[in-house]
Amino acid sequence: MAENKLDPTTWVDAYADYLFNYAIARINDAEIAKDLVQETFLAGLKSAKNYKGDAAERTWLIAILKRKVIDYYRKSNSKKGKAEVRINYGSQTDAEGDWLEEQVADPFSNFEHSDIENEELGLAIQSCIEKLPKKQAQVFTMKTIQGISTEDICNELNINPSNLWVMIHRARTALMGCLNQSWF
Repeated sequence: MAENKLDPTTWVDAYADYLFNYAIARINDAEIAKDLVQETFLAGLKSAKNYKGDAAERTWLIAILKRKVIDYYRKSNSKKGKAEVRINYGSQTDAEGDWLEEQVADPFSNFEHSDIENEELGLAIQSCIEKLPKKQAQVFTMKTIQGISTEDICNELNINPSNLWVMIHRARTALMGCLNQSWF
């Protein structure tokens, strides 16, 4: 089987309409869809050296666009970088239980817990983070606590966004289990 080759000089003419139609069907906003197609072309240029020729050029570009669409939804649904560690109280539904950031004291709230309890929770969270594998703890801390962008983390640690989100998911799951054992 002959290997596929990349020819970025033909991408706009050959694939822009197809990629736009793919994006608009998933995003339903023409301007954002156009931006995602442009980002796809830029990402394709940046990662062209990694192209192995196993897939057709259009298939490869669609795979990049799929990740761009996923990243768009993750970013728009992320509650501006807040942790999405869920604390369950015996139920697996979103309707019950609370989010970790809702358990952390609001300095303006009249209903906050005592300073001692907040300090204990902070120490429990830090202790649980320290039990995570080193890279998971680093990614979780950078993304959730420090609020560093996905792109910056991926560039700094030389990982792709999919790997980052898998590590964050695993870290959140481990933290939830650890906090359920050590705090609740």
